Amino acid sequence: MEDIEDLVRDGADLFAQRSRNSVMPRVRHRKMVASEEVREESACENRCTSIIPGTQKIYLKTWGCAHNSSDSEYMAGQLAAYGYKIVDEKSDADVWVLNSCTVKNPAEDHFRNEIKAGREAGKKVVVAGCVSQAAPRSEFLEGLSIIGVQQIDRVVEVVEETLKGNSVRMLSQKKEAGKRKGGASLLLPKVRRNPLIEIISINTGCLNQCTYCKTKHARGELGSYDIEEVVARAQQSFSEGVCEVWLTSEDTGAYGRDIGVSLPELLWQLVEVIPEGCRLRLGMTNPPYILDHLEEMAKIMQHPRVYAFLHVPVQSGSDGVLGDMKREYSIDDFCKVVNFLKDRVPGITIATDIICGFPTETEEDFQETIKLCSKYKFPSLFINQFYPRPGTPAAKMQRIPTKEVKNRTRRLTEVFHSYRPYDHKLGEKQIVLVTEESHDKEHWVGHNKYYEQVLVPKNEDFLGKLVEVEIIETGKHYMRGRPVETSKPISPTMTESLPKGEVSGLVNTQDILGSNKKNQLKEDLAKQERYIILSFILLISALLVKLAWVCFKMLNGNMID
Repeated sequence: MEDIEDLVRDGADLFAQRSRNSVMPRVRHRKMVASEEVREESACENRCTSIIPGTQKIYLKTWGCAHNSSDSEYMAGQLAAYGYKIVDEKSDADVWVLNSCTVKNPAEDHFRNEIKAGREAGKKVVVAGCVSQAAPRSEFLEGLSIIGVQQIDRVVEVVEETLKGNSVRMLSQKKEAGKRKGGASLLLPKVRRNPLIEIISINTGCLNQCTYCKTKHARGELGSYDIEEVVARAQQSFSEGVCEVWLTSEDTGAYGRDIGVSLPELLWQLVEVIPEGCRLRLGMTNPPYILDHLEEMAKIMQHPRVYAFLHVPVQSGSDGVLGDMKREYSIDDFCKVVNFLKDRVPGITIATDIICGFPTETEEDFQETIKLCSKYKFPSLFINQFYPRPGTPAAKMQRIPTKEVKNRTRRLTEVFHSYRPYDHKLGEKQIVLVTEESHDKEHWVGHNKYYEQVLVPKNEDFLGKLVEVEIIETGKHYMRGRPVETSKPISPTMTESLPKGEVSGLVNTQDILGSNKKNQLKEDLAKQERYIILSFILLISALLVKLAWVCFKMLNGNMID
């Protein structure tokens, strides 16, 4: 099963074609230079002068988490604002931008295959995301341009150079006053996959050292955005008709520990700017960091504008396995989190993850996992087989036979399917916020206060609205609601959402791009100043050496006379 953050549709083509009428006038970008940050790996001997960057078609594909999807939305926004046309048909595109995920082997395999397909089709290929950041020297990435996970604000420059026949790689970390930043500005233009949902990455990296995880190789140590920047992005989103905001990161619970603030501090300020009827959804948080804020988190999740939903991955029901994973919490810690929140926030949805077949997991350890999942009957349980990720400590451990890993995965899946979490809600009346289309294309999908999925009729007047429904059917993963005739849909925002494929934040695009250009100019000037000073010092040193040599010769001459 997929991770909760994969709700953004793993591998989906992100963006529909957008109107050229809304494209901002292009701004001129500084020419790229070879440096530690930009390495020109290969150059065409004869550059094709007929290529005019900014006029081509771009296809974007994304694997992995909501953080990756947000990065792709930002890259699409900048490319579209510059003049490129974002298309959803890869055969029509001149350039493929492939945003990768390193969590699981299958995702990386699909990424490799797509690179191969792009090359065989004669397309220019640019790669981004965790795979290329963590292992840029991989053979299958040879000759390709790479956009680092903290360098998505340079996507236009990378695409420009790639179209000219160059291979450039931007992999450095963003820092301010010597401290790691969360990444590119949150106020950059973007093209939302869903115009009703804004995904905000509040921090990058994490504080853990999990032995099975390769994501940290790419995202690194914790880097948080300032509260003011996150709140400003949320406000801008609501002004464009967004009605649901997702906070995402590798670990939302760790937010702010590097900059002296906390997750509850951020959430209380966000709650103040969320319009009535709109909703906030929290992303994944590991148990150690939520333990410090249980009281405040319970109060926040009781708030009517916050979904009573939390994704807390446990990974195993055995303390021994958790220790080998270096998860930095015990099963008692996890149970304390779940019990406290269930007690203080009645009806709350707790989602969790399990890894089956970690190398040191015994049958007794697995039975502890079965016991834990049977106890809580998690409505959302994401079951994953262990994948040895290259370069991680767990990859060097003796593996459990694949047949046994699959067997344990099947047994836990049977436990999950043995209960139905929504049957007791049949006949209830609920208010749901309708934000997207169902997979079968026959219903809209809404979510109630507990972020439970409710299917409603595909009435155009329901999308982006609060709709009161009566639950008339329940399934394992959903409920189906019939609209209450005496209740009218309510729009939670005063503004129409942007058309699908439209660039968000266009009003500020020139200012933002101009600001980026100024920052780049400042960096270049600072480097030039350092070079000038160094050259001056070397010149003075040379003069002093020459003067000393002249004096030495004169002195020797006088001595001879």
